[in-house]
Amino acid sequence: MIEVDGLTVRFGGVTSLDGMSLTFERGTCGLIGPNGAGKTTFFNVLSGFVRPAAGTVRAFGVDLLAMAHFRRARWGVRRTFQTEQAIEELSVFDNVAMVHSPLRGAARRADVLAAIGFAGLPEPWAPVRTLGTGQRRLVEVARAVAGRPRLVLLDEPAAGLPDAETAHLGDVISGIPEYTGALTILTDHDMSLVSACCETTAVLDFGKLIASGPTAAVLRDEHVTRAYLGTAEVL
Repeated sequence: MIEVDGLTVRFGGVTSLDGMSLTFERGTCGLIGPNGAGKTTFFNVLSGFVRPAAGTVRAFGVDLLAMAHFRRARWGVRRTFQTEQAIEELSVFDNVAMVHSPLRGAARRADVLAAIGFAGLPEPWAPVRTLGTGQRRLVEVARAVAGRPRLVLLDEPAAGLPDAETAHLGDVISGIPEYTGALTILTDHDMSLVSACCETTAVLDFGKLIASGPTAAVLRDEHVTRAYLGTAEVL
């Protein structure tokens, strides 16, 4: 569904992505690696915030890099960020309704309310400032699934969440492909979340792809345990 070939990104003398070639299939795919491995840079390339030095990205047969960033949003690229983007003074509904949607009127309202319900948020009219951290993260997930997306990028959505909230978040993430039909790519340092949500996972280290395949096998790979998990033990 998404074919990445020879993707290279440089910032001055630093190579953030070094000839990354990978195919992401349907469903939810994991993208993991230590801090600075290039995961967010990859999301920024897909979103249009960073222009690569070389390489191609084809999404559903379309040259994604040839699109302006605002056209990618209209085409169906949605993402969350490591830093919270929800607007505190607006309601949950208004935060979700801000994303582009091809729908209008009653159909648009229904789509927004459905996304809020899908994320498990109980009160669409509550101001975001009244919500806890976990529910704020769910607001951002609801924004990512509203408006018929084709590609959903989740950048460390579970950071700092307790186990119970992470488990609920995992249930929501696992349901995104069925709910929207979108290919979902998840990056997170919580391996239990990645294992629960992702059938396949790819691993970056210093901008290079070091492993990819079924998640369970990848997390047992010797190179992964050394480079990312910091141990040679088999998980």
